[in-house]
Amino acid sequence: MLIAILALMLALAPPARTTPAAPAAAELTKLLEDFLAGASRNDAAMHDRFWAEDLIYTSSAGRRVGKADILNDVRSALAPRPGDPNTTFTAADVRIQQYGNTAIVAFRLVGTTEQDGKTDVANYLNTGTFLKRGGRWQVVSWQATRLPRP
Repeated sequence: MLIAILALMLALAPPARTTPAAPAAAELTKLLEDFLAGASRNDAAMHDRFWAEDLIYTSSAGRRVGKADILNDVRSALAPRPGDPNTTFTAADVRIQQYGNTAIVAFRLVGTTEQDGKTDVANYLNTGTFLKRGGRWQVVSWQATRLPRP
């Protein structure tokens, strides 16, 4: 009887889900890494390259902005002074699902800040929708969620 129930459960179980192939995974991963290195330096050119003109970005603070807002913030930021905190951004646990000329890139953003000999690490879950237009990938949608500190 138990074997019959298990066989029925297996027969009725939904098929296993598989992640679609991501032929552009290497290209998207490099773009993400280059962007994070540029964002760590507040590089306006890298932001301009990464974000699409029609971007919708929802920050971890719940602020919704577009590309022009991001570029304005980057360009108006003060140059770092000696002793200012230095934050670098890296990606961990990167997952990429590609659907033709659209890709979803989900990862854990790690922001590591050094100041006065102390290190502070903040983690965010980020999900971006990339669209390939004119032969290049750009982000058209972004969502960031700050993870609670342990």
